[in-house]
Amino acid sequence: MIMKTPPKALLFDVFGTVVDWRGSIVRELRRLGRSKGVSADWGAFADAWRRGYHPAMDRVRSGKLPWQSIDVLHRMILDGLLREFGFRLNESEKRDLNNAWHRLTPWADSVKGLTRLKRRFVIGTLSNGNVALLVDMAKHGGLPWDCVLSAELFHHYKPDPEAYLGAAAVLGLAPRKVMLVAAHKNDLAAARKCGFSTAYVRRPLEHGPQSTPDLTDDRRSTFNADDFVDLARQLGA
Repeated sequence: MIMKTPPKALLFDVFGTVVDWRGSIVRELRRLGRSKGVSADWGAFADAWRRGYHPAMDRVRSGKLPWQSIDVLHRMILDGLLREFGFRLNESEKRDLNNAWHRLTPWADSVKGLTRLKRRFVIGTLSNGNVALLVDMAKHGGLPWDCVLSAELFHHYKPDPEAYLGAAAVLGLAPRKVMLVAAHKNDLAAARKCGFSTAYVRRPLEHGPQSTPDLTDDRRSTFNADDFVDLARQLGA
């Protein structure tokens, strides 16, 4: 389906939508574990690290914590997990492991699909990840963004409306001229409340091969796609 009035810009959720956070973190943990002679359920470690993400952000959103970047929140969660798993690292190793989130690998279709979409639309991030993290990730994975927008710029984490409306304002666009692309239906719902159009992209392996995610269409989204190449085709790019 081609929209009668297509958006000017496509903004993308990043973790899980553009990059394989779980597979990337598990690989980093496995490599570090081998170097330290430590064996553990690295999938469980990665899942626990990610599970701490939303509660940590909610503490910022509620005012229980002052503004903290995702890098800082990731490190807070990591320190607790290292104690829980009995994994002893020096400070340099902790910093490098925390920076694994800067080195996440794109899904196989991401660069190709984004490159096609870039020909017709302004494309950029709209992520809770901080700017430095997103820039490093783009360089690492060859992600061809026109712009890198982050909740950090607005000191409001998604799904706060300030993040979506702030991104549209930075681009000089009315919200109706912006489409959010994401693999998470709650993110898409929050964007629609702010006047964005939305596209749902299925990522069946975000939580690993043993997961059973809901991959049904997001009926309120304008587009539902199997990957970014499929989305580009639907958008005529």
